[in-house]
Amino acid sequence: MLFIGLTGSIATGKSTVSSILSKPPYSLPIIDADIVARKVVEPGTSGYKAIVKHFGPEILVPVSESMPENGVDGQGRALDRPALGRRVFGDGEEQQRSRNVLNGIVHPAVRKEIYKSIFWYYMTGSWAVVLDVPLLFESGWDKLSGVVVVVAVRDPEVQKQRLMQRDAHLSAEDAQNRVLSQTDVRLKAKRCEARGEGKGVVLWNDGSREELKANIDAAIQDMRRRSPSWWNWLCLLYPPLGVIAGAWVYWQNKRINREWQDVELQEKAKL
Repeated sequence: MLFIGLTGSIATGKSTVSSILSKPPYSLPIIDADIVARKVVEPGTSGYKAIVKHFGPEILVPVSESMPENGVDGQGRALDRPALGRRVFGDGEEQQRSRNVLNGIVHPAVRKEIYKSIFWYYMTGSWAVVLDVPLLFESGWDKLSGVVVVVAVRDPEVQKQRLMQRDAHLSAEDAQNRVLSQTDVRLKAKRCEARGEGKGVVLWNDGSREELKANIDAAIQDMRRRSPSWWNWLCLLYPPLGVIAGAWVYWQNKRINREWQDVELQEKAKL
């Protein structure tokens, strides 16, 4: 089964690409890390309890007539995401520390749920599965991906404007902080291209939806040519072959990451 690691940055159109891939003619299963991340911090979960313990009750939805002290189901009030966002988004030192704490709580729980989903799709014979992960490189999911797809825009201002249109409650400063809190998508695109032909695809999304769809179609056709369905069934019917193929992809990705790290060191040495 082909793992397609899909990533981008805030307001670059990653969710649009994910939606297109989930529908005909592709109908690919999507494992959305954002959805999984919400699931693992629902009231009553261990992730929820750890977040409230660290950040305090001020990051919970306020008590009201419709929201009792212990939540509607007695498991606790839901997280107030805008309030939590103000604590973790931005480039300040305190915000960076808070973001690291939050990631340390959420990421392990998300990883466990994703592994469960991957196993299910593999056993049901899916040709490919899309791992929709905003922090694909940062969290190491690129090491398992046969192909990495980065959805990017060339102009950071496009991200800011799209974000404000999507989330009307955000001020210009809030939108800017959220863009700055993530790795520059242009750098992600460069890293993706460095993976080489057939292993990295950059979908530039500065244009129209029709242009984006055409680029997606071309990318999927190339993936199907390189990873045909018969190969997936062969790996499923003969598990040792699947293990060997997965180990080969992992080893290649480790090598690619080492080469990228060398490039980064060389560029820093020039400064």
